[in-house]
Amino acid sequence: MPFSYHRTVRLADTDAAGVVFFARTLAICHEAYEEALAAAGLDLNEFLGASGIVVPISRSEADYKRPLRPGDKLRIAVTPEPLTANSFALRFELVKLGRGEKVAATVRTEHVCTSPAKRERAPLPPKLAAWVNAR
Repeated sequence: MPFSYHRTVRLADTDAAGVVFFARTLAICHEAYEEALAAAGLDLNEFLGASGIVVPISRSEADYKRPLRPGDKLRIAVTPEPLTANSFALRFELVKLGRGEKVAATVRTEHVCTSPAKRERAPLPPKLAAWVNAR
């Protein structure tokens, strides 16, 4: 089941044309990802600091369907998708709320768990793997 995150578009999210700047869309999705992890009981400081692993984004893609402007209310659905023992994808659907809710953008990111000390891929930590694999 997707995790839902609600957010209001801020002026700082927009470009000179008054619409959400493309890179801010990815930042908004990352906010939703962090909230989804927190809701699942994953402490980011413990998760990243104590484990000695990092989970960088290795790929991202976005499809912008309609403009978002300051004050727009959003619902961002976050759906994890397992890929391998050390990677997963996240699907985001940004829906503009209000009359006639419409999808404003879809985003997909791929994440790879790595050990910087060993300079190689590492298995997903158990709590993260449980979150990714829960359906």
